[in-house]
Amino acid sequence: MTRPLLLLTALLALGACTPQPERRPADAPPLTTVDAVDLERYLGLWYEIARYDSRFERGCDGVTAQYAMREDGLISVVNTCFRDGLDGPAETADGRARVVEGSNGAKLEVSFFGPFWGDYWVIELDEDYDWSVVSEPEGRYLWILSRTPQMDPNVLDARLERLEAQGFDTSALVWPEHREAAAAQDRR
Repeated sequence: MTRPLLLLTALLALGACTPQPERRPADAPPLTTVDAVDLERYLGLWYEIARYDSRFERGCDGVTAQYAMREDGLISVVNTCFRDGLDGPAETADGRARVVEGSNGAKLEVSFFGPFWGDYWVIELDEDYDWSVVSEPEGRYLWILSRTPQMDPNVLDARLERLEAQGFDTSALVWPEHREAAAAQDRR
């Protein structure tokens, strides 16, 4: 890799690691994860129901994350979004994840940029693995994920209440559109 390209890659990676605005008060109780995550059950396709805004997802709809085991023991991460609406161009980001030792699979580190790793903590998980809530220790990032493009409104409301009790600002959530969800709205 040439020196200018190496420098550009490093700058892009550092920009991606720039802290997000504080979304939880400093005096909020420390975040905890679920006790354990069965990674085999967690693998597969997840739809992003809601998220905190971030530079790397700004303008994204139809967002999904696909997790699969790799031969080297890491987890393949493929995030897909449609830029500027569901009819916009599809963009994918390929990454990898590793389990944090001693976390029973509830804490992962994810990398999309070479040697730079970010925290991925499963802070809530449905017993049937139908939905998940993911953040990181400071709560600057937040994702509500579901196996389907829409969540049961009662389940979603319970998640939002729990997040608010943990100090998250749920009014700051971004709600991406999904084709299936848009079709369901049209049928009403």
